[in-house]
Amino acid sequence: MIPHDSIVALATPSGAGAIAVIRISGEDAIIIGNSVFRSIKNKNLLQQKTHTLHLGHIIDDTKTLDEVLVSIFKGPNSYTGENTIEISCHGSTYIQQQIIQLLLRKGCRMANAGEFTLRAFLNGKLDLSQAEAVADLISSDNEASHQIAMQQMRGGFSNEIAKLREELLNFASLIELELDFAEEDVEFADRTQFHELLNRIEFVLKRLIDSFAVGNVIKNGIPVAIVGEPNVGKSTLLNALLNEERAIVSEIAGTTRDTIEDELVIGGIGFRFIDTAGIRETEDVVESIGIRKTFEKIEQAQVVVFLFDSSEFKVSGLKLKVELEKIKNQFPLKPLVIIGNKADKLEENEIQNLKAEIPEILLISAKEKLGVEDLKNQLLSFVNTGALRNNETIVTNTRHYDSLLKALDEIQKVKFGLETNLSSDLMALDIKEALYQFGMITGQVTNDELLGNIFANFCIGK
Repeated sequence: MIPHDSIVALATPSGAGAIAVIRISGEDAIIIGNSVFRSIKNKNLLQQKTHTLHLGHIIDDTKTLDEVLVSIFKGPNSYTGENTIEISCHGSTYIQQQIIQLLLRKGCRMANAGEFTLRAFLNGKLDLSQAEAVADLISSDNEASHQIAMQQMRGGFSNEIAKLREELLNFASLIELELDFAEEDVEFADRTQFHELLNRIEFVLKRLIDSFAVGNVIKNGIPVAIVGEPNVGKSTLLNALLNEERAIVSEIAGTTRDTIEDELVIGGIGFRFIDTAGIRETEDVVESIGIRKTFEKIEQAQVVVFLFDSSEFKVSGLKLKVELEKIKNQFPLKPLVIIGNKADKLEENEIQNLKAEIPEILLISAKEKLGVEDLKNQLLSFVNTGALRNNETIVTNTRHYDSLLKALDEIQKVKFGLETNLSSDLMALDIKEALYQFGMITGQVTNDELLGNIFANFCIGK
């Protein structure tokens, strides 16, 4: 059921600022707005055209609260599909509260989290995946996550799913028609064309499912664990990457006793760097806890940066190789970047020997910030950004990913049934389930609990 009451909320972040925007949406939004607004040119908001701006004052009886600018958006040509007005007032928290309280007394109620976007969905202005992209767009903090959210909000993902669903629905209708004429033993659905469609759907679903691996890390940031023995320069490297003194640097081994995390955007992709406690044998209880946490962070990381003191390689080279093998064996699927720090202390022949011993080594000087850009480029190479450059659809939402997996499973069942001449009524059941999963993504199939879970994560006012 689509609500028709009028809701109000602050659409800009809470707190003082230069300007604040208060949004009202609902059947009587313009009527309520008009009851508190006095135009400097004596305009009646009820008689004004949609998508127009009006200067005036918000009046509470005889008291003037503020000089404001009112925007009018008449349904269905508004964000929510309903009559909507936005009041741009001065950003004083007192003024914001006074205007909202006045509107509540005039018949509005406070909007729930995400209720404006929920109404846009219920009124057909957005499908469910586009509505979810609104939240992703608001929370995007780098170029890549912003680009993905914009592409999804514009309907790129929805259109792809809707096209597949429509084609599958057409064949489902023909299969159902065959069931109505089962006694005549006729076929309305061309089996060859149906098989080609299933192959195409399977291909698209697999591509979308595969994209989640990239999309998920782009959306949430790629965790990178910086590990190695104490006092090899892990904290110095973190500071060099972030270009600030984020971690404590000391000549005393074991200074970093807990993990330190910070974020950096490289080439539009977010990376979360984790400076860990040094790995070594120790009887210090607190340091031991830090080392245990280090291995937990390696488990959680997408990429592992192993740092060692290249100037000590002659002495500790054998021990280093043992540590490297240990990490490779324990985490065989994680990309491993091997970095020799303090390379500014090496002679040319030592550099050549190191490269011969460890061909994949990257030599840097964290203290002098030499080679740091090479490290950034290498980290960026682990991310498949080709899909972003080609503007392909990338899945970032776990709910969508789950529905795509289930839809693929049903499509493969239908394919198997088609290849083994399974009866049409059994195939029809699997087709219906695939259609159901497609509908779950775009919101053609939904329930109140699902909507509640999705929109509860939105901010108030959106």
